[in-house]
Amino acid sequence: MATDKSSLTPARAKAEAETARHKAAKAKAEAVKAKAEAAKAKVAQGHVGGFTNFIREQGVVGLAVGLAIGTAAGDTVRKLVEGFISPIVQFIVGSQEALNSAVWEFQAFGRQADFAWGAFVSSLITLIATALVIYFIIHLLKLDKLDKKKP
Repeated sequence: MATDKSSLTPARAKAEAETARHKAAKAKAEAVKAKAEAAKAKVAQGHVGGFTNFIREQGVVGLAVGLAIGTAAGDTVRKLVEGFISPIVQFIVGSQEALNSAVWEFQAFGRQADFAWGAFVSSLITLIATALVIYFIIHLLKLDKLDKKKP
């Protein structure tokens, strides 16, 4: 609203000047806010924003929790195999060291090859026993049915 300055009273002129300063300060604050929003949008589109979106959208936190639980479960299964399954295998086969050191020697054309089949069989027995223990734990606790949706 434009008014003739000669017809303004000093009080009215002061009020209009104060209003103009207030509008200018408000416009400056809005400009600063717009710059901040633009900077925030630029960061969101950059590496930092991409990383935070990756963390949120790809379930990295759930993966980290699963890894921690999986590590603890793997240690528990290993102790179970070492404490209960391995003694049974040793009772059936004999000593674990004897099985690990079992070697088949092959000679042909003046050359010799040693095949450490005992270490392979020992490792295979441990693998199968570990897989069975994990299967039974998951099956008995019905953890294999957690992801299935109920009808």
